[in-house]
Amino acid sequence: MPVKRICLTLLAALLAAGCSSSSPATTVPAGPAPDSFRVAFATSRGTFVVQANRAWAPHGVDRFYQLVGEGFFDENRFYRVLPGFIAQFGANDDPKRNKAWEAIPLPDDSARQHNVRGTVSYAHLGPGTRTHQLFVNLKDNPNLDREGFAPIGRVVDGMAVADSLYAEYGEDPRYQLIATMGNKYLARMFPKLDYIVTARVVEK
Repeated sequence: MPVKRICLTLLAALLAAGCSSSSPATTVPAGPAPDSFRVAFATSRGTFVVQANRAWAPHGVDRFYQLVGEGFFDENRFYRVLPGFIAQFGANDDPKRNKAWEAIPLPDDSARQHNVRGTVSYAHLGPGTRTHQLFVNLKDNPNLDREGFAPIGRVVDGMAVADSLYAEYGEDPRYQLIATMGNKYLARMFPKLDYIVTARVVEK
């Protein structure tokens, strides 16, 4: 599987009409993230828990903390699930919210951990392009280390949930269309996709 296909589309599709006017679900936390915290992803398949470690990738973890804090991942579909490779998410139903985060790409973090099974990393198109899309490694993917994919944390509970996500659509869902039409496009064309109900910081 070519690494270059782990990507997010950061182009003019986000400028199209049809954007929702919904507001962030909660207040975005100010300042850097805690050194370590856990996020429970309640999904249509069950719950899995990610422990984020700021020492692994400070810029990426700070952004992750902010995204979770504003409820960005709620109702996100796992729109790109490739068995034995990755499960990707992070496309919000509201194109305006995607666009707002894409306007402030993250500085790069050096890869201090390996992309082993269960780790979570940002999707990107190259240096300086990480924004709001992430993936769970469904197996060890050492080739991703060489391409600068810096893990921000690891699934510490519920990995079987990630393994069970609906995968029959492969790479057919298109981010450009999610960006302009939101979840209604996915509900119409890919109704079996699993999704995140809520993602919240929880106590260890």
